[in-house]
Amino acid sequence: MQAKLIVLDDDPTGSQTVHSCLLLTRWDAATLKLGLNDASPLMFVLTNTRALPQPEARAVIRQVCLNLKPLLAEFNNPYLVISRSDSTLRGHYPLETEVISEVLGPFDAHFLIPAFLEGGRFTEAGMHYVQMGDRRVPAHQTEFAKDSVFGYSNAFLPAYVEEKTQGRIKAAQVARFNLNEIRSGSLAKLMSLSGNVCCVVDAVSQTDLNLFARDLERATHQGKRFLFRSAASLLTALAQLPPQPVAGKDMAIYVKARRPGVVVVGSHVKKSTEQLTHLLKEPGIEGLEIDVDAVTADIDKMRAATSQKLEQIHKKGRTPIIYTTREERHFDSDKARLEFGKAVSRFLVEVVKNLPQTIGFIISKGGITSNDVLSAGLEVRAARVAGQIIPGCNLVLTPANHPRFPALPVVIFPGNVGEADSLATVYRSLRGS
Repeated sequence: MQAKLIVLDDDPTGSQTVHSCLLLTRWDAATLKLGLNDASPLMFVLTNTRALPQPEARAVIRQVCLNLKPLLAEFNNPYLVISRSDSTLRGHYPLETEVISEVLGPFDAHFLIPAFLEGGRFTEAGMHYVQMGDRRVPAHQTEFAKDSVFGYSNAFLPAYVEEKTQGRIKAAQVARFNLNEIRSGSLAKLMSLSGNVCCVVDAVSQTDLNLFARDLERATHQGKRFLFRSAASLLTALAQLPPQPVAGKDMAIYVKARRPGVVVVGSHVKKSTEQLTHLLKEPGIEGLEIDVDAVTADIDKMRAATSQKLEQIHKKGRTPIIYTTREERHFDSDKARLEFGKAVSRFLVEVVKNLPQTIGFIISKGGITSNDVLSAGLEVRAARVAGQIIPGCNLVLTPANHPRFPALPVVIFPGNVGEADSLATVYRSLRGS
């Protein structure tokens, strides 16, 4: 019997390689039971912890696990728990795996598998790389490693583990699964693991992860208990899904009456800004830049003015692009940065709540932004993943009984995914052009 994959996703982009599963934005017992009983082999719990400071992230993960524990005690199927996070190594590691282990353990091992092959992130000889054009760049040499909250100085994964655990786990203690072992079979090595040993796994192709997943499944059925900290490509291997029902190029069929939509751009990474620049050149588009200083000064006034402009653009049959000012901002502390982000998030949530009910779709750029759009702006408890509109970007549908936006297609577009014209490509696909 195939194991149920219970994915605690630190932003809503982890389903970017799968389809037909539920995204849960709540974690009360009834909602978690909905996911466990769903026919899909996967369920995603959108914790949004990457947007939270450590104490809040710890509390959220603990509560999810405490709510899951009695349900899993009565669950008759095998299951695996995955802490899904960023393929460029940002996020609350090791905090999340430690909390999961405390509540749902013990585990024989926990695996760090950040490969996201559709996005050009892969691991070879223990080193994690980001593909940039024709160059493979060690992740610690990219802008992602300079993140003010989740920065790091090592992309050699055993050294990364030592750095992030502040020496509690030494690099030499980390078990490595290299490509030769994975391709020749790693079941015996998996069966030898115990004591929640930390393991890192090479992967340069989906075939590598498929082979590793096969051995993981065999070890699990022989009684081993494993925990995972991974990016999205491992989920593809573990879920073993058939092709998605509707191809990405045909997803305009989800847009009712070919109505214009709305694009919300919150991500500030360089790639997002580049993609926004391309999108603004598309026909039928009207940009609406949001001055974040005005938002923080008077959020209600700014929200009302923005909603009025959105309504006017929509009535003209055009698609508004809501985007925040692109200038790099510097903060005196992580707390100040997070508080500023929360203020901007509250503003975007209120804007989404007041969108015209006749919009045809939403494209949400950025993981944290997408979580806010789904969970707070649209107030959905559970959404169904239709599939990938382009590699690495999923389209989800709101419930058919949603009070304002039934069966609305929403594209979750990660900040660090795609080429310069990818955002424009998604827009054109939904407009059927």
